[in-house]
Amino acid sequence: MKLRKSLILLLFVFFTLVTSAVFAQSSAELKRKKEAIQREIELLQRNLTKTAKSKKLTLGQISALNAKINLMQDKITVINSEIKNLDNQIHENTNTVISLKGQLSQLKKEYGAMIRFAQRNKNAYDKMMFIFAAKDFNQAYKRIKYLQQFGQYRKKQAGYIQGTQKDLNNKIVVLDKNLKEKSNLLHEQENEKDKLGKNKSEQSAVLNKYAKQEKQYQKDIAARKKQQAQIDRSIRAAIAREIALERKRAEEAARAAAAKAAAAAAAAAAKAKAENRPAPAAVPAAKPKAGGDYLAATPEAAKLSSAFESNRGGLPWPVASGSITESFGKHKSGQANYDNVGITIQTADGAAVRAIFNGEVRKVSGVMGKYYVLIRHGQFFTVYSNLRSVSVGVGDKVTTKQTIGVVALEGGVPELQFQIWRGQTPQNPAGWIAK
Repeated sequence: MKLRKSLILLLFVFFTLVTSAVFAQSSAELKRKKEAIQREIELLQRNLTKTAKSKKLTLGQISALNAKINLMQDKITVINSEIKNLDNQIHENTNTVISLKGQLSQLKKEYGAMIRFAQRNKNAYDKMMFIFAAKDFNQAYKRIKYLQQFGQYRKKQAGYIQGTQKDLNNKIVVLDKNLKEKSNLLHEQENEKDKLGKNKSEQSAVLNKYAKQEKQYQKDIAARKKQQAQIDRSIRAAIAREIALERKRAEEAARAAAAKAAAAAAAAAAKAKAENRPAPAAVPAAKPKAGGDYLAATPEAAKLSSAFESNRGGLPWPVASGSITESFGKHKSGQANYDNVGITIQTADGAAVRAIFNGEVRKVSGVMGKYYVLIRHGQFFTVYSNLRSVSVGVGDKVTTKQTIGVVALEGGVPELQFQIWRGQTPQNPAGWIAK
């Protein structure tokens, strides 16, 4: 019975420790996520502050404000998750305190009974009489062992009481800390809700201003769309040229291999004829590859493609800090519809733009005073647009996180247009770079 109680106590302590460890891990992850969101909010706010004095409202400002509001909502969601975690921990710790109090009470009750028994039998004469009253030697020996074990168990019981009291005090401290932390989080949540309300009011004012100047914004969107379409056409043409070059190399290699195989076959046929035996069967020609497959035709390109793909979801950002203000895919602004084949990242003014993986620069081009860089990674390509300066040239080998240029301003805010292509198919970069 006592062994069973000890096992239950050990299991209970183990479960509590495991639960605490899981909570601590989850709480740390949420805290890191909240801090990352706050850094993005502060970056967007700095950009908005810089452009606030400008009378003309830009698309970059609208995107920054919308992104900031979304991030603030995300932050409130994270705080809610933190509060939920704390509620679970408070519930667990409250149950633990109640259980430890019950155990402590029971241990003290049992210890009190042992003390009373010991008081009644503390006389050495009574102990000797208890031993000598045994029927035989075996029973006397057992009574001696019983008295020894009783004394040892009493000491252990005192140790259990001290340990349980210590655990109880520790849990009470942790519980108090949880309650204070929850109070702080609730206060933070209220502050964030107030800030969100103010930013939504600011958003409404911005949208009203946008509505009054909609014609001008439609012209800006059309001009931006035209410029981006020009860049996208240039990118597609550059990728098509890469595929054409690889196809040409592959076809030349195939022709050379075919000529070599034909010569070998002719020699084998002549030898077979001379030896009066059947000629060996002809080796079938290799099937032509699909366009994009030529990009990974060589062992080096195939290895680089595989390495790039194996890092999907963990590739570094093209800037050290930033926030995605326009996602991949189709968008609508007023009456204008446009397609973003990459993502738009707002970053710090003068931020360095970095290659996200090892590769080779295949194109550097200027459009209306700004630049874009195309880097090949086997059958994959990355594109870095809206650079005010470039520090690499065509044919340069680049490494992961190597600086390739500096971001330019777009509508008063530092913005990078970033794309990833698999062959001639654009990919959503948000699924490739680290969260």
